[in-house]
Amino acid sequence: MQPGNHSPDAGSRSPIDPNDYVLTVVIPCFNEAGTILTLLQRVLASSIARKEIIIVDDGSTDGTRDILREKVAADQAKVVLHERNQGKGAALRTGIALATGDVVLIQDADLEYHPREYPKLVEPIIRNEADVVYGSRFAGGEAHRVVYFWHMVANRLLTLLSNVFTNINLSDMETCYKAFRRDVIQSIAIEEDRFGVEPELTAKLARRKSVFYEVGIAYYGRTYEQGKKIGLKDAFRAVYAIVKYALK
Repeated sequence: MQPGNHSPDAGSRSPIDPNDYVLTVVIPCFNEAGTILTLLQRVLASSIARKEIIIVDDGSTDGTRDILREKVAADQAKVVLHERNQGKGAALRTGIALATGDVVLIQDADLEYHPREYPKLVEPIIRNEADVVYGSRFAGGEAHRVVYFWHMVANRLLTLLSNVFTNINLSDMETCYKAFRRDVIQSIAIEEDRFGVEPELTAKLARRKSVFYEVGIAYYGRTYEQGKKIGLKDAFRAVYAIVKYALK
């Protein structure tokens, strides 16, 4: 477990009862008809007992919306449907605003990240030591599917650039798995509509002196043929967002 550079100030936080807390899982979703039900079952089966699940479909066109309407019960998850595709940042903006749990965790709708990791992600927060926990694909010795070399290089370079501007020592700024105290994440105004949201959140939370932790996680990366969506255009937007929110 790797802390960020800022010292914890536990006295400034309202305590979270480790035996009686609610985890809100926000799932941004776009064209994931082949994975969304499997992912939902994994989230429901995770070992954290009290969960609020919010799925935000961002204008899917592959039948995902019909699956969510017809096969997801109201007592399983709250489903929100964007009328048009706006991007991951917009979906997170919607989902986070609706969260009522003590801790908010972001879960992509594909199967690259497994909900069995939830306890280690929320532990520093419910111990009242962290405001934010990132699940790093590059820290620790967990299992990783080996996929794209240049994708890994881009992730590391973006993380390095983000660290230069924020002065925190993350190893994986672009990770999907980010957990937050709800009061902390709901205090952030999300401006980015698409994948620039990752560096935006990091920069804004760092500027507020939030206490960051990292934990190593497993990663089951998929190929572009399997539906991976992040590309070169998103990397350039991330660079822009890093500089924009660091200097804004």
